[in-house]
Amino acid sequence: MISRRVLMKATGSAAAGLTLTHGAAFAGEAPSATRYDGPREMPSNLTLLAMRNADGSETLGVKLGDSVLDVRQASALLASRAPLTLEQMLREGSAGEVSKLVSAAKDQPAAKAAFVPEAALTYGRLFTNPGKINCVGLNYKRHAKEINMPEPKNPILFNKYANALAPHQCVIALPPPDVAVKFDYETELLIVIGKAARNVSAADAPGFIAGYCTSNDFSARDLQLERGSQWMLGKTLDQFAPVGPYFVSSDLVGDPHKLKLETTVNGEVRQSWSTDDLIFNCYEIVAFISKHWALEPGDIIFTGTPHGVILGKPKEQQVWLKAGDVIESRIEKLGTLSFKLG
Repeated sequence: MISRRVLMKATGSAAAGLTLTHGAAFAGEAPSATRYDGPREMPSNLTLLAMRNADGSETLGVKLGDSVLDVRQASALLASRAPLTLEQMLREGSAGEVSKLVSAAKDQPAAKAAFVPEAALTYGRLFTNPGKINCVGLNYKRHAKEINMPEPKNPILFNKYANALAPHQCVIALPPPDVAVKFDYETELLIVIGKAARNVSAADAPGFIAGYCTSNDFSARDLQLERGSQWMLGKTLDQFAPVGPYFVSSDLVGDPHKLKLETTVNGEVRQSWSTDDLIFNCYEIVAFISKHWALEPGDIIFTGTPHGVILGKPKEQQVWLKAGDVIESRIEKLGTLSFKLG
């Protein structure tokens, strides 16, 4: 097996500006960490997830019915280069390599061991270090009404940091009571950028979106609203941005503005609405942000939540989330994101 030091020297990764992803430390098993020089391709006909491996790495999987193609293992078995994480794939534009690997693995008995039952795996984080985590607040018409706020004239932007990212089926460790106690759910459609975008129009924006995910902009309302309007503080504690279980390419989603969205808490439906109620749709959001700064492959955008949040209830009916609660965020075509509070 090639040592990591020899591999890095051979590929000239530092000089080429190549960032080795979380999984790339294990690229001696396959030529996956070599520099990608192929054409930039957006993902097509792909539903992807992240697998947490026994060695602690989080690497790419391709969902194929009830089974998953372990990209790292398939790449090694077939001696075929492929990106080892979703972020690497988006930044390189190497989605075509994933599609080719899937086709090859289906045809070659040597790759049989790389197909694993989805039910047997542990999910990893789809995103571990995106360049930007953009968030849009107050972006559903009914939600604005329920909290007695006027609809904004422009998207309200704030940000999260990578420490907040968490996987499907995670347990969010709530902070102690002296930090926060008013915890709330916010199921949201997540936009994933696949091409560099600067000053793009809403009409052209679909061509820059690689795909979508289910996400939850988990929030501590007391930090957000009772300490000087600290939106970022109330939404960026550790694990306060679970995403998953899947990334679904744009072509499989179709129109992102006709998707049913639902939240349950311990099995009880709390939110049930549609993305057709967005004040600023996905394309308008991408256009607006790109006028102010460049969006880059792998950047993600939380698009806002519909009505039904705890914050929108009369104060006497506000029962905040607590340890032991199980939250499920479901978006049509994108799957159900589940997490527990601890």
